[in-house]
Amino acid sequence: MDFTEGTFEEKNNRAKKMMLWFGIVSLIMSFAGWTSAFVVSSTREDWIKDFQLPNAFIVSTVMVVLSSVTFMLAQKAIKSNQRQLTTTWLMATLVLGIAFITNQFLGFQQIIDMGYNFTGPTSNVTMSYIYLIAMVHIAHVIVGLVCILVVIYNHFKQKYTATDMVGFELAATFWHFIDILWVYLFLFLYFVG
Repeated sequence: MDFTEGTFEEKNNRAKKMMLWFGIVSLIMSFAGWTSAFVVSSTREDWIKDFQLPNAFIVSTVMVVLSSVTFMLAQKAIKSNQRQLTTTWLMATLVLGIAFITNQFLGFQQIIDMGYNFTGPTSNVTMSYIYLIAMVHIAHVIVGLVCILVVIYNHFKQKYTATDMVGFELAATFWHFIDILWVYLFLFLYFVG
C-alpha cells in the first residue's frame, strides 16, 4: 500500500494508527527494560526468593482479560449498528477497567500487610520493582480509561458508524495492548519473581 495515496481523511487516519503503534513499540521497549532489570537484580543477596503475588493480582488479571472481551463485543455491536448494546459493552469495559485498578491497589495493600513496604527502611528492591512495574502499568490503564470515556462520549454523540470508527479502533487497540501487557507482566512476576 502506498501511504501517500487516498483522501486527506484516509491519510490522516493512517497517520493516527501509525503514531499509536510508535507509542506501543516505545512502551514495549520500556517494559522490556524494566523486566530485564528485574531479572538482573534478582541475583542480589537481598532479593526475596519465592514471593507469591497476592490473590488480588489474580483477580485483577481476570478483570482486565474480561474488559478486552467486552471491548471486542462493543466493537462488534457498533459494526452491527446496535447502539444500545454498544453502550452496554462500553460501560462494562469501563467498570472492569476501574475494577482492575481497584484490585491492583488491594494487591498493594496485601503486600504491605505481609510486612513488605515499597519504600523506606522496611522496603526491599524486590517490592520496589513490583511496585514500579505495576504502578507504571496502572498509569497507562488510566490513560486507557480516559480513551474509553472519550469513546463513550463520542458514541453518545453518534460519531461512530460501521464504516467510520477510527477513534473507536484506536482506543480498542490501545486497550487490548495494555491488557496483553498486564497478562505478560503478571505471568512474568508470578513465575520469574
